[in-house]
Amino acid sequence: MYEGPIQVLIDQLAKLPGLGPKGAQRIAFALLAGDKAEIDRLVSALGEVRDNVNFCAECGNVAADRLCRICSDARRDATKICVVEEPRDIYAIERTREFDGRYHVLGGALDPLSGIGPDQLRIRELLQRLANQADGVDVTEVIIATDPNTEGEATATYLLRMLADFPGLSLTRLASGLPMGSDLEFADELTLGRALSGRRILA
Repeated sequence: MYEGPIQVLIDQLAKLPGLGPKGAQRIAFALLAGDKAEIDRLVSALGEVRDNVNFCAECGNVAADRLCRICSDARRDATKICVVEEPRDIYAIERTREFDGRYHVLGGALDPLSGIGPDQLRIRELLQRLANQADGVDVTEVIIATDPNTEGEATATYLLRMLADFPGLSLTRLASGLPMGSDLEFADELTLGRALSGRRILA
């Protein structure tokens, strides 16, 4: 235990995801040894995030205004919605430059053991969004892009059940399988099984 403000800083940093006490301690002492102007810029950036970053009223992505830049972009294909767990997933998909539709952020995945059920996610907002399409453009495809783990699969299964009755709506799931450059011998059974079931016709 350190004295005064440095221990308070370590305790606060340790609450951040992915940072334990040792990582928090390293960051705290790096800040202590750093340039005061750098610390001022960090404090200013944290204040800006606290005061000026919102969540998009339409999709739940981080936004500086009422709508995020994707929802306010008329060039995006409004007939396709890609459902993701967190805002960071949007930027992962955007980097591929393969998707030109819009998004819906759930804010997590179903995890009953942690007390996260459907009411803790933005599933109701997705259903309302599909039921009340005010802009006159019908959504024809919902792409479920939750993580390929137990919670993500449970969330995908739940969404499929909730969205099955929407007429004319195509429900798809991101393909999963072997990463490029990997060897078959190092693939786990689940990944290899997914790759086999999702195989493509080449000729």
